[in-house]
Amino acid sequence: MFKISWKNYKINGFIYPHSSNKVIQMESKKKELIGLLNEKKVVQFGEFILSSGKKSNYYVNMKMAITDPSILKSIAEIISGQINKNEIDRVAGPALGAVPIATAISLESLIPMLMIRKSKKGYGTSELIEGNLLEGNSVIIVEDVTTTGNSLIKAIKAIEENGGKVKRAFVVVDRAEGAIENLKEEGIELEPILSINDFS
Repeated sequence: MFKISWKNYKINGFIYPHSSNKVIQMESKKKELIGLLNEKKVVQFGEFILSSGKKSNYYVNMKMAITDPSILKSIAEIISGQINKNEIDRVAGPALGAVPIATAISLESLIPMLMIRKSKKGYGTSELIEGNLLEGNSVIIVEDVTTTGNSLIKAIKAIEENGGKVKRAFVVVDRAEGAIENLKEEGIELEPILSINDFS
């Protein structure tokens, strides 16, 4: 029999409030997510050339994940379970890969979402942030995969420069190549759902 302990737990960057039962439930959901990602062969091992030109012995194909409704639902349930919906005003996702994730979380939590463009478009309203971001809004930001975290840092700065306050940052898979450390230098704790080490 499990003993209920009413305190906060921190595992792999996540803070689990209330009880050890919630820890067990969330760890189970994470194992289910790993299984779903493995089924879709999201993480592949071999010899690959990344978009940066760098060589890698594995490739994280998150496009296979963010187009699958069961994976999106699983991610949304895990992240929504870690936030206090009464304390968060917006959920943001940088274009392109994080937008379906932010959408899924928005549907699960009923928190309005924001889409952060890589750059201002040269037509229409020319907005960098799509969605209704108000001055002082508390925001969580999500990303599909992180390497150095530079694109996520850029999106966080865009939110804060437009009046939002980024409270937490989540990523589905962290490649363990500096993103956590780089975001920490910016005063943001990156909270990976999974690390590439979970697939080795």
